[in-house]
Formats: sequence, structure tokens, C-alpha cells
Amino acid sequence: MDVKKDSLRAWMLASRPKTLTGAAVPVAIGLSLAWKDAAGYIGHPFSWVAAVLCLLFAFIMQIDANLINDFVDYAKGTDDRETRLGPERACTQGWVSIERMKQAIALTTCLACLVGLPLVWFGGLEMLLVGVCCVVFCFLYTTHLSYMGLGDVLVLVFFGLVPVCITYYVQLHTVTMEVLIASLACGLVIDALLLVNNFRDRDTDRAAGKNTLVVRIGEKATLAVYLGVGIAACLSGVVFGLNGRWWAFGLPFLYLLLHVVTFLKMRRIWKGRELNACLGETARNIFVYGVLVCLGLSQLF
Repeated sequence: MDVKKDSLRAWMLASRPKTLTGAAVPVAIGLSLAWKDAAGYIGHPFSWVAAVLCLLFAFIMQIDANLINDFVDYAKGTDDRETRLGPERACTQGWVSIERMKQAIALTTCLACLVGLPLVWFGGLEMLLVGVCCVVFCFLYTTHLSYMGLGDVLVLVFFGLVPVCITYYVQLHTVTMEVLIASLACGLVIDALLLVNNFRDRDTDRAAGKNTLVVRIGEKATLAVYLGVGIAACLSGVVFGLNGRWWAFGLPFLYLLLHVVTFLKMRRIWKGRELNACLGETARNIFVYGVLVCLGLSQLF
């Protein structure tokens, strides 16, 4: 791929815009839950300013995480141009200079903090602690925790519990059991993206000493987990049904059909660069899940 060094195209590739789906879906679900529940409060206390800030913070933190991952994997020698199976990385390919990448990481980290700081007005001082945890674990994930096989746990926390629950909390200053379960379901769905990514990279990760889940439990067990997270997420949606929101429970089963098709494709392909197609399908499936849940929670049904 012919990319001019430090060009706009280089930075677009480094930021990996396709991953923003994983940042948007949890916030969208949290906002949909808050919008529905806010109707029961006097004055319908839903803040669009807070909603936009939550979404922007999630987007910037996702880009920040991508840049950190690009830089750290290059610095550690985890990325290799010859053996890499996934999409090409900016530092490894020489599209972005190391110094510019360091500056970009500092810039996006500061920008995320500036965007997130006003959320203190809406959610209280506890938002400072949430913001600090997001930034700290953004760095710890790539530098240490992903090598310890804790990536899946962090996805459940920072792509499920934190964004869904905090987005809801900023609006209504509480978290219900329904929101908590919905956040876990969202985390499970997004973890499928990490599972297929690590399934593809299992051989190079093993050689680099990166003990991801698939390295620890094996290929067949990981495939079972991939299928299981989609099933568990849909079944946990029964909490919506128990609260009279049957569309929010039923519609995501359309996502499950797509998830199963991708699972079967993963099992057939098994290894190699062709698994990138499954990665793209999984990202699409996550987006579909988010849309279906939000539609099910909307006033349209």
C-alpha cells in the first residue's frame, strides 16, 4: 500500500475508524435506556450535551487506544511485516514516524480528558475517577494486561459496564439492574471482536509471549467461547422482556443469526489472513446488535 509518511491518509489508517463501532454501540445503548427511563421523571431530564460528550469521549479514547497499541506493539517488536496477518500498522509500515506517534498519543489523551471533564457537571466528581481509570487502563491494556490474557475481562469492563452504566448514570444519577445486565450483554458482544482477532493471531502471539485467551485455552475452546458470548448476550436480554420491553429482547436474535454465520465461517477458515473477513463481519454484527437493541428500546415499538 502506497501511503505518504505522516499524511492525512496515514493518520486515518492509524486511527482505525472501523473500530469506532465498538465505542459507539455501548454509549448508544446507555443513551437509549436513559431516554426511555427519563420519560418517567418530571421534566424528562435528558441532556443532549451530556450525550454528545459521552459519545465524543468514547470515540477519542478508542482512537487513543489504537494509537497506543500501534506504537507499543512496534516498540516491543510484536508487529512483524512478514508474519503479520491483520491489517497493516502505521508505525511498522513507516507511515507515521515514531516521534509523531508519541505526540499524537499525548494529544488524543489530553483531548479525551478535556472532552470528558465537563461530564463532572452532569455526573458528579465521581466522573473524575472514571476518566482516570479509562486513561490508565487504556495504556495498561497494550503494555501489560493484554500479554497476561486479561484483554477479554477489560473488554467486558470498558466496552460494557463502564460506557453503558456511566452513560446512563450521567443522565439519571442511578444504575438499574436492567442497565447492569444490558451492559454485560454489550460487553460480551464486543468481546467477540477481540476473540476473532486473537484467534487469527494465535501463532504470532504465542511466539511473542502474548498469552491471550486462545493461547491459554486453545482454538476449539475459543471458538466455543465466541459462539457462547453471542448466545449469552441475547439470552440476557430477557431482562428487557421482564420489564415489558419485548422488542428489545426479541430483535437482537436477528443479530444472533449473523453471529452464528460468522462463527461457522471462522471454523471453516480456521487460520490465516482469510480470518480478516470474519473480523469485518464481527464488527458489522456488533453494529447490527446495537441498532437492534436501540430500536427495541425506542418509542417506535
